[in-house]
Amino acid sequence: MTEQAYLVLLALSPEPLHGYAVIGAVRDLTDGATVLGAASLYGALDRLTAAGLVEPAGEAVVDGRVRRYYRVTEAGHRAAQQETERLRALAARAERTLRGDRPTGPGALGDLAGSPA
Repeated sequence: MTEQAYLVLLALSPEPLHGYAVIGAVRDLTDGATVLGAASLYGALDRLTAAGLVEPAGEAVVDGRVRRYYRVTEAGHRAAQQETERLRALAARAERTLRGDRPTGPGALGDLAGSPA
């Protein structure tokens, strides 16, 4: 899953939002580090909708403009939870690596120590 897709799923998890609100929620989630443009957002929404992770949640006219709302599906919630777990495990491995802990077990880099090249 791309970072943008993950962030859009997270932004939509609490409640349905319209496009501009998703952009703001992603910006807030990342403390301003990620600012989605409209093309990136709607491309991600199209892909997430096609994958069954997001669905339209209605429209409203505000100040003469149509706002399209989107919500996360149950499959989208599961996908966001799975990605969160994957990232949590990756962060734990990264912390161990940065502390200098050597990997162990089959296929670990430690298995190569002392092996002829």
